[in-house]
Amino acid sequence: MTTPSHDAGAGAFGRNLTLRIASAAVLVPVALLFAYVGGWLFLILCAFCAGGILWEWARLVTGGSDSRVLAPGWAALLAALALTGLNRPGLAITAVVVGAVSAGMAEATRSSARPGWAGGGVIYAGVAFLGPALLRRDGELGLSAFLFLAVTVWMTDIVAYLVGRGVGGPLLWPQVSPKKTWSGALGGLAGGVVGGTLVAYASGVGGLGAAIVALGLSALSQAGDLFESAVKRRFGAKDTGRLIPGHGGLMDRLDSFVVAALAAVVIGILHEGTHAPARGLLVW
Repeated sequence: MTTPSHDAGAGAFGRNLTLRIASAAVLVPVALLFAYVGGWLFLILCAFCAGGILWEWARLVTGGSDSRVLAPGWAALLAALALTGLNRPGLAITAVVVGAVSAGMAEATRSSARPGWAGGGVIYAGVAFLGPALLRRDGELGLSAFLFLAVTVWMTDIVAYLVGRGVGGPLLWPQVSPKKTWSGALGGLAGGVVGGTLVAYASGVGGLGAAIVALGLSALSQAGDLFESAVKRRFGAKDTGRLIPGHGGLMDRLDSFVVAALAAVVIGILHEGTHAPARGLLVW
């Protein structure tokens, strides 16, 4: 016989899962459509999401919509959007760095200043834009590289959530996240590797190298989730917003993706250079 608390917990889990599925049913097709079209349309979507992330970050770390963070940050993202569209990735990265420094310096004028957190928010939002944007712009493999990244992260999140809830067991890092378990983390790794490898094979570039990269991206996506949880705990927040039912804010939804996207671009650039990060990510 189930106890009332168990029934309530099961009911909350069911409602949360339903909200997550409904949100994904709307957001995933939109993301895939924009990614398929590519070009300026995709860049604008990435910049819009990055701008929203910066707004949530500023509210979290400064206690409000602080223009000292948002003005230089949004200007940097707009410049990065234009420069990426004009095929100037190096200058786009530079624009984000300049925006971060400017936000940090402007925030330093406050009596309760947190310049490091202000500048870090611009970097975080810049990565959210540059990661998918630089991968997608890379010729024929751009779409495949974005799908490889996205499916790896999505499958990691989905399987980790289901296995963690279904199997339970020891907590992964209770001081930061009171619900994440080792079983969920391992299940997420397996799901991410399977998802990413299938995309790589469907793109004609599958192999052991792609599976190893998917494993690394899956692990880093979970680290990104924990990082965002640590930031929220540092500032006493449960969610960064209420924009997405079942998830919270954009940061809550994209926390795993941001860190994995940074890693994917770095791997691609180190392997093939700034001219072909998608090929560098997928072809080994």
